[in-house]
Amino acid sequence: MLEGIVRESIGRKAAKALKRDGYLIANIYGKGLENINAAFKVNDFIKEVRKKTTLAFDVKVADKVLNVVVVDYQKDPVTAELKHVDLKVAQKGVISKYMVPVKIVGTAMGLKNKGVLIQSKRRLKVKCAAENLPNYFELDVTKLDVGDALLIRDVVVPEGVTMVDADRVAVVGVEKAR
Repeated sequence: MLEGIVRESIGRKAAKALKRDGYLIANIYGKGLENINAAFKVNDFIKEVRKKTTLAFDVKVADKVLNVVVVDYQKDPVTAELKHVDLKVAQKGVISKYMVPVKIVGTAMGLKNKGVLIQSKRRLKVKCAAENLPNYFELDVTKLDVGDALLIRDVVVPEGVTMVDADRVAVVGVEKAR
């Protein structure tokens, strides 16, 4: 389990000192909960995120164990070093919005016909309770030919989960190569 510390001071000077010591600045928030300003060791955080098998994972901050989902992160534009992360607490029974990744499976038929596979949405916005949160959406693209696309309405959604984006928005498609 990933363990972090609570930041007492949230000023720029304190944040710089923590970053120098190898910490990642994090904000943890949730519906009806008080925001927690935390810090995690950068390498420990990256290891934990890479080895997790579900979208939500546990972190321990100030003797509290929280089930969180990564909402947003910021990287340095030059060094690609992780600078900051926002974590949302996945509360059981509380309906909230999450971004769920899209996983593409198969090879599109249109690629043999001089087409290019274009994925316009890497993550889809859903509204659900934490216990219904899917880990990812799997899309099979083997039947896609040049000019075909899979829309949000074509995505199989588990029970208790609703899509936030419009159902006519394309997720992945095959276009003719130029």
